[in-house]
Amino acid sequence: MRKLLLIIAIAIGVNTLSYAQEGEDLFMLIDENIQAPPLLPARMVFTQRLFWGEKGVFRATGISPLNMEQRQKELKVRRVMLTTHQVLGYATLAAMVAQGIIGGKLYNGDYSLYELHKTMGDVVNIGYFTTAGMSLFAPPPLINKKVRGFSSIKAHKILATVHFSAMVATNIYKDKNRDIHKGAAYTAFGSYAMAVLVFKF
Repeated sequence: MRKLLLIIAIAIGVNTLSYAQEGEDLFMLIDENIQAPPLLPARMVFTQRLFWGEKGVFRATGISPLNMEQRQKELKVRRVMLTTHQVLGYATLAAMVAQGIIGGKLYNGDYSLYELHKTMGDVVNIGYFTTAGMSLFAPPPLINKKVRGFSSIKAHKILATVHFSAMVATNIYKDKNRDIHKGAAYTAFGSYAMAVLVFKF
């Protein structure tokens, strides 16, 4: 009887050890199959992909290797750049208002404001394209947020396309066609002001 009990105990022990080993193997397989979270979002703006993509300039040159620690640093840089984008956006909008007032007086015959109009044009251009650069060249987020329907972000992006095109046209036609220059400038101002306001309301 004792021998029988001993045999049964040994058999149970062997089976328990076997199951434990199988369990460890199973967990090892699960661990191996768990994928690391993606370090880059699926969709990026072309400028972000050019500089921050998996084969982007900063990766290829080794300036910013693609790993979790570096991506955390990049997200801090992104936050600073987007905050700067907002602050410069308000400053540029104020400069556009001033330029609109000066430009209106110039078009009404006050040619003494011509040099001031040109200077303010430079100020607006520097502010505008620096503001745009802070957004276009910021490191990408970790993931793309899925936004259903129409949103302030989508409106901001659509308006950005409009005012960017209008700003380019404003500069192209400033010495070529007065009417196109004026129309493009007002289009740039209107769409830019709306792009700023959609984030506030």
